[in-house]
Amino acid sequence: MKTLQQAHQEFDFEKFLSEQLVGSSGAVNAYVECCQRYVGLNKTALIWQGKNGQSATWTFEQLAEASGKLAHYFSSLGLNAGDCIAGLLPRTPELLITILATWRMGAIYQPLFTAFESKAIEHRINTARTQLIVTNEEQRSKLNNLAIEHVLTVHELDSLNQQDDDFWTEITLQSASFEPVMASFEDDFLMMFTSGTTGLAKSVPVPLKALLAFKGYMTYAVDLRAEDSFWNLADPGWAYGLYYGIAGPLSLGHSIIMDERAFSVDNAVQIIQKYKVSNLTGSPTAFRMFFGFKEKFDPSIKAHLRVVSSAGEPLTPEVIHWFNHDLNVNIYDQYGQTELGMVIANHHALAHEKKVGSAGYAIPGHRFAVLNHAHQEVEAGGIGTLAIDYAQSPLAWFNGYDGHNRKSFVGHYYLTGDTVRLNEFGGVDFIGRADDVITTSGYRVGPFDVESTLLECEEVLESAVIGKPDPERTEVVKAFVVLKAQFSASDALNHKLQDYVRSRLSKHAYPKEIEFVSELPKTSSGKIQRNLLKQQEIAKAQGIQKVG
Repeated sequence: MKTLQQAHQEFDFEKFLSEQLVGSSGAVNAYVECCQRYVGLNKTALIWQGKNGQSATWTFEQLAEASGKLAHYFSSLGLNAGDCIAGLLPRTPELLITILATWRMGAIYQPLFTAFESKAIEHRINTARTQLIVTNEEQRSKLNNLAIEHVLTVHELDSLNQQDDDFWTEITLQSASFEPVMASFEDDFLMMFTSGTTGLAKSVPVPLKALLAFKGYMTYAVDLRAEDSFWNLADPGWAYGLYYGIAGPLSLGHSIIMDERAFSVDNAVQIIQKYKVSNLTGSPTAFRMFFGFKEKFDPSIKAHLRVVSSAGEPLTPEVIHWFNHDLNVNIYDQYGQTELGMVIANHHALAHEKKVGSAGYAIPGHRFAVLNHAHQEVEAGGIGTLAIDYAQSPLAWFNGYDGHNRKSFVGHYYLTGDTVRLNEFGGVDFIGRADDVITTSGYRVGPFDVESTLLECEEVLESAVIGKPDPERTEVVKAFVVLKAQFSASDALNHKLQDYVRSRLSKHAYPKEIEFVSELPKTSSGKIQRNLLKQQEIAKAQGIQKVG
């Protein structure tokens, strides 16, 4: 196995480009890279599991034909290259056809997560100046009061209320021949939005250059091989699911799995077993749920599950241990953002030191730095803000929010807003978002450390930790805990958990307060929203002060 150091030393941008793309930096098309180049090889592109028990497979040839017809329909409406087309669809073949047709005509695809309601949709389509939305009957009512020029709907076969053009009817009327529109690396092909902790979501245009970076992650970190059965658990309404559940694997000519059903441990286990998944990626939330219901995992899974990759938040040690010892598979932490894609990882395909709790090392084609308050790089052991060094990151592609807002840049560094430690191996240990780090009695406490320790207790299913305002200590550590179904909240359990963290982690980092809750607030992509819990505590404190 090649070492990470060798991969960095050997990385050459122009060579990587010529090896990975059929196009060039001045003439590239995402549809060509993710579909057309594999037509004629008789390869499966999509494996689909429907919500009502149905299933189907689609070849690259079938997707090429359907996307050509849909691109003709888009063009017949007067849409052109550079226009924005959105998909408000579940994980279905129609979603993939929509994405490929949009790219084929040189337009920009915008994902709209199906859990969004009208307000979230309106902000995104107004900001992106979206020209058309492809949706289905279940989602259509969310668009009723929005100003959108064109809506194309996937209707049920027996539908009587067809207020829009019908997806499959229009496709049958069109020609399958549609010449892909070429563009440059700097032209956008995706319109993403960040789910920021404050304010309205900001737009993140993604240029075609990002396709190269997507391939780098899939190759070096995920170690996607031709013989793998690959499944990304993430929803393509969000960056990780779209970048690495659709664009990344398809660009390598690899089939993808789409499960239309809502996520559950039972559904996931069924897919993993049915398709003998060998390469699995997803979020720590999903993997924590797996661990919480580990009795559902049949030992037969060990025969085919080869590697697992996790992105979004750090994995907890007990989840890593369970995958290693019960399923005999390595699960690795990897780090990225909507704005960056995945840039730091523990690599499955490259040899390097592995440290539990570490986000890993820069993916070849990138360089990170840890910066202090003066924006100077720290040495090993130092804590600071994680930054991407654009001067030495040829695969970096983010140009700023809305394509021009570069407030997150300082010189040639992009500031991620995450606080990390530069560890002894030259990797980074994640501490928390800059606004999540707790300062208590002069100590800095990372919420992840406390959460991870709480999750070692058999009673705990999920936990979220914040700094609660305190006049004496600045903040005190407060934990919100979701218990497993067979356990009940009590003072005795409260003290047991506090004592465990105190003895397992440290005397200053244990939660002085624990609140047992039925669920934790999360983003639509499954990340725990600690900021909402913190704002709740701040509001309570201010209320007490006003009364006093």
